[in-house]
Amino acid sequence: MSSGVTGYLVLLGVGVAGAVLFGAAMMSRRLLAPRAPALTKLATYESGVDPVAGGWAQTHFRYITYAFLYVVFAVDAVYLFPWALVLRDHHLGVASLVEMAIFIAVVLVGLLHAARRGLLTWSDRS
Repeated sequence: MSSGVTGYLVLLGVGVAGAVLFGAAMMSRRLLAPRAPALTKLATYESGVDPVAGGWAQTHFRYITYAFLYVVFAVDAVYLFPWALVLRDHHLGVASLVEMAIFIAVVLVGLLHAARRGLLTWSDRS
């Protein structure tokens, strides 16, 4: 067999093994998990609060700001981990250090702007 076909056979084998393991896990859960059906288990429950009235609730728009800030800092954290490994390389170390300094400066400018506008406070301004 050629090496191209062998690669596909390996991929097919991994896919089949994954499907079999997934099916075995689902069947074992179905067989071993305790069952205690109750009406309270079927009730809608979200964020620790029982739902009352309709399904629509108005929230403050400023919470989207917290979501954006979280995404910015999550991306920042994800970018810092591989950067620490690149810094070990002597050829890329200085260039990577300058690049990271620019990146952190941009993130800090965004953080300072958010703080200056009062977006980092949790107090209710209504």
